[in-house]
Amino acid sequence: QVQLVESGGGSVQAGGSLRVSCAMSGRTFSSYAVGWFRQAPGKEREFVAAISRTFGSIYYLDSVKGRFTISRDNAKNTVYLQMNSLKPEDTAVYYCAATGTYYTIRHYYTQLKNYDYWGQGTQVTVSS
Repeated sequence: QVQLVESGGGSVQAGGSLRVSCAMSGRTFSSYAVGWFRQAPGKEREFVAAISRTFGSIYYLDSVKGRFTISRDNAKNTVYLQMNSLKPEDTAVYYCAATGTYYTIRHYYTQLKNYDYWGQGTQVTVSS
């Protein structure tokens, strides 16, 4: 059984930076693509970024391009989301999710239903 554990959330002022991590256990990490999603109060969960299992293809939500960077360290079974120039609208619970399916089109990585496993989430709060 795959387990995903997020860490690194917290509170920061606008313009600041945070890095959240997603540690995976239970299966071969390199066989899974990992996505980051977020959910703000009263809003639906939305796609933020994803990194594929092969070739490391990377995809981002338009509003975070140039500010957020997703990366993976297969030796540590961990995916990172470096968040810079944070804005109050980035405030949300951030979730990581994993899928064992290899997609070649960005659209599939943005859909919650295409992920098999989810973490419990970590809170990110950006104050103005």
